[in-house]
Amino acid sequence: MTLIKSISGIRGTIGGNVGDNLTPVDAVKFAASYGTWLKDYSGKEKLKVVIGRDARLSGEMIQNLVVATLVGLGIDIIDLDLSTTPTVEIAVPLENADGGIILTASHNPKQWNALKLLNEKGEFLDAAQGAKILALAEKEDFDFSEVDDLGTIVKNDSYIDIHIDEVLELPLVDADVIRAKKFKVVVDGVNSTGGIAIPKLLKELGVEVVELYCDPTGHFPHNPEPLKEHLKDICELVVKEKADFGIVVDPDVDRLAFISDDGEMFGEEYTLVACADYVLGKTKGNTVSNLSSSRALRDITQRHGGMYEAAAVGEVNVVTKMKANNAIIGGEGNGGIIYPESHYGRDSLVGTALFLMLMAEKGGSVAELRASYPSYFMSKKKIQLTPELDVDGLLEAMYKKYADEDVSTIDGVKIDFAENWVHLRKSNTEPIIRIYTEAKSQTEADGLADRIISEIKTIAGL
Repeated sequence: MTLIKSISGIRGTIGGNVGDNLTPVDAVKFAASYGTWLKDYSGKEKLKVVIGRDARLSGEMIQNLVVATLVGLGIDIIDLDLSTTPTVEIAVPLENADGGIILTASHNPKQWNALKLLNEKGEFLDAAQGAKILALAEKEDFDFSEVDDLGTIVKNDSYIDIHIDEVLELPLVDADVIRAKKFKVVVDGVNSTGGIAIPKLLKELGVEVVELYCDPTGHFPHNPEPLKEHLKDICELVVKEKADFGIVVDPDVDRLAFISDDGEMFGEEYTLVACADYVLGKTKGNTVSNLSSSRALRDITQRHGGMYEAAAVGEVNVVTKMKANNAIIGGEGNGGIIYPESHYGRDSLVGTALFLMLMAEKGGSVAELRASYPSYFMSKKKIQLTPELDVDGLLEAMYKKYADEDVSTIDGVKIDFAENWVHLRKSNTEPIIRIYTEAKSQTEADGLADRIISEIKTIAGL
């Protein structure tokens, strides 16, 4: 069982001992820390916070604890109940709220849950803000409100519909163009809130929807991370239904993956590539993704005359660089689309609409679209951390070993070779070192990863 405290929030497994897992006591403590920080940060007498959750089994329990804690601090709550991460993000500024909390462990299995923390813009907190909240949690120095000053709760279950309306109003989304194509799409909502939001959006766009695991019970029918090895059912159903393509989202709907019409994975890395291809074809500009994302985005951006830059891994880092470089679209290679015209957060609803526009205007099949993009193959492996490993020392040793190459150390160690690359970094959410590689073939990518793992083990004396 695990409890992981990071600048972006607190994530852990349900049950077990206080301080070792995400127990009710831990949920209350970190909600109180966030509320206490927010009161100081905003400087306001009266605050408002938006709360929403995915459909995982522990969601209602954690939501009740978090809401009650904030009410106890005198903070008013807008309760969206079942929602999505991007829906909460857009709700915060629309409600003129001072912050937001999304109760979701994203792609983690059902035993996990988390508190994801937002600022008044509906964006994730930066490192300094997150560090202050962690420090407050250690002190447990909270000043709760007296009875006449308790917060209030207003329930609002309309925000998924409001979110869809916001997507339909985007200048680069033309619902009539999409409706005219009469697409047929299979949706795997992993029995969470994507099963509510994505079919609703598609139906508004005149798409025939075949629903698979779209009942938001929280009983995930497969590992909820949208990777090929977990998606056999939808791959088969897309072919059986003769659908144009399939859509898969994670439980909180900020990661988006497509299944091509032939039942093959379009590739999570290529979700952003395709959406950027459409946006850059309409609007000249720059792009950003993280260091672990495919070179294909760089290639497509340059093809359209724009400039590509890489940020450290983590949504807040990508957003920061996007703002600095005036990027018109960006995101992460895990299927996260960030489109500032909507908001600065990963959004599968926005990504779905942009992809449908691309397909409607380009014509042809999804498989043909995928074949038109630069072909790269990635390997994503990991080394389990143990207490005796000096991880920072290992990364420093790898940096020195490849110092003559094009090396970045803004987030772990990224080594860019002429024909491939490798990125080594400590995970923010799990006790592991991640080894990401990319090359012109799967064999080459896997081989590079295995070679680097072997070199790390040799240096570590394993």
